[in-house]
Amino acid sequence: MNNNGVAITGMGIISAIGNSVEENYVSLLNNTTAISRIENIVTVHSDIIKVGEIKKTNQELSESLQLPEINNFSRTAMLGIYAAKQAINNAGINLINEYNTGLISATSVGGMDMTERYYYDYFKNQDTIRYISCHDGGEVANKIANEIGLKGMVTTISTACSSAANAIMLGARLIKSGKLDRVVVGGTDALAKFTINGFKTLMILSDENNMPFDKDRKGLNLGEAAAYLVLESDEIVEKENKKVLARVSGYGNANDAFHQTASSENGDGAFLAMQKALQIANLKPEQIDYINVHGTATPNNDLSEGRALVRIFGENKVPEFSSTKPFTGHTLAAAAAIEAIYSILAIQNNVVYPNLNFKTQMEEFNLIPQTTLKNKNIEHVLSNSFGFGGNCSTLIFSKNK
Repeated sequence: MNNNGVAITGMGIISAIGNSVEENYVSLLNNTTAISRIENIVTVHSDIIKVGEIKKTNQELSESLQLPEINNFSRTAMLGIYAAKQAINNAGINLINEYNTGLISATSVGGMDMTERYYYDYFKNQDTIRYISCHDGGEVANKIANEIGLKGMVTTISTACSSAANAIMLGARLIKSGKLDRVVVGGTDALAKFTINGFKTLMILSDENNMPFDKDRKGLNLGEAAAYLVLESDEIVEKENKKVLARVSGYGNANDAFHQTASSENGDGAFLAMQKALQIANLKPEQIDYINVHGTATPNNDLSEGRALVRIFGENKVPEFSSTKPFTGHTLAAAAAIEAIYSILAIQNNVVYPNLNFKTQMEEFNLIPQTTLKNKNIEHVLSNSFGFGGNCSTLIFSKNK
């Protein structure tokens, strides 16, 4: 078994703060947030809530991907293709099937943005079935695989907001066990009326910019994004003399087993996921240099995650941590993938990103997020992603040695 972890050789991203890895990084460095009113969706909530919206229209995405004029590519699929192609180019891959290669794609929304548009027409016009058939998450993964020309294993993970973390974890395990030589892993989710209405019903949306780990936090801003990483075995890296961006060194998944949409008060699932990830990475808590917290800015999440951090690290020993969701919004199944890229960029550039909008410390524990951009040597980043249904996942990324 490969003791060094798994090599990351490529990454691609599209989010509200940028259409490439470079654009995202510049936005993070310059405190350029992209939380705004909704423009691409007609909804009664457009003046009430704020979101992290990619301002490219479906038409613009379709044209940039050179898709046929009439197609049934959902926004989720188009964002996924956009980011996956970037990642493959970044990894310098010309022949995608040259090695035993798979795709593990995460999504929550799937083709919902398309099906909710044509749902009522379907009963009157059977021709719209092509739009209804692109609804499920597996269809998104298949479309990405077809567009990148992949013939190998294709699978979909949908564990709510931890989906992409589990995609990355499964990809790493498949490489470690020798089942695959290379895996494209990540996630994609587009904004849709369904998710906007659903989160509104749960009363966890904020009408202001989200404020993770702040005493006066009001809730989250939904976002949309896609991000993919290329994971490769050490054999490929050595054979092709590839540049390694960072390594997946640890991962853990646990279930809070507490409530369908709430986290447990003491963060049991988060605690177990972090504990497992540290064990697999063979690291002590004090070796973590930065934590990219899940930090959704809901009253429940930040309290639960904060308590789990204190349990793992000790109240006064928690390393610098921040949530990047004030930049992008909470991008659901894509969140762990975009934050994986942010974690890798933190390692490459030795920076800790600011937790924007923070003003007042929470009363329940002595934790204050990093509020300004900080330069420090970063060897290991721990990234948390927790989903509805209690699915808690932690990834650890490390500098290539």
